[in-house]
Amino acid sequence: MGVNKVILLGRLGKDPELRYTQNQTPVASFSLATGDRRKDQSGNWTEHTEWHNIVTFGKTAENCSQYLSKGREVFIDGRIQTRKWQDKEGKDRWSTEIVANTVQFVGGRDSSAGADGGGSYNNNSSPSNGSANHGDSGPDEVTFEDDDIPF
Repeated sequence: MGVNKVILLGRLGKDPELRYTQNQTPVASFSLATGDRRKDQSGNWTEHTEWHNIVTFGKTAENCSQYLSKGREVFIDGRIQTRKWQDKEGKDRWSTEIVANTVQFVGGRDSSAGADGGGSYNNNSSPSNGSANHGDSGPDEVTFEDDDIPF
């Protein structure tokens, strides 16, 4: 037995794309950028961006599609998955992606400092943080009634 656990904090590189399987299971996919600083050969600090392909299913996929957009900061808890598929020419291809079990929205809708519009969604629809704090409504924030919040 082994451990396959991924934790990422980054920003969406594009709006989530929502599609449905043949069994009508919602599937959302999006790219996520994470970054760090490294010293180059000259000793100068440079920024390095790593791009991750994220996929999630069920209610989490629907919530990501509805509430996330390019540039939004999220916390991802999931696992790495590599799958084999065939392209249009019938050639075998492989894709490595992160299957997100939990997607936690960080910051406000506009991701500005100090805005609190975080929410957390996971594939079994149970809350991962017990509640969502939405603070005072600003022009770029969404307010919810308790019955509207899906967690």
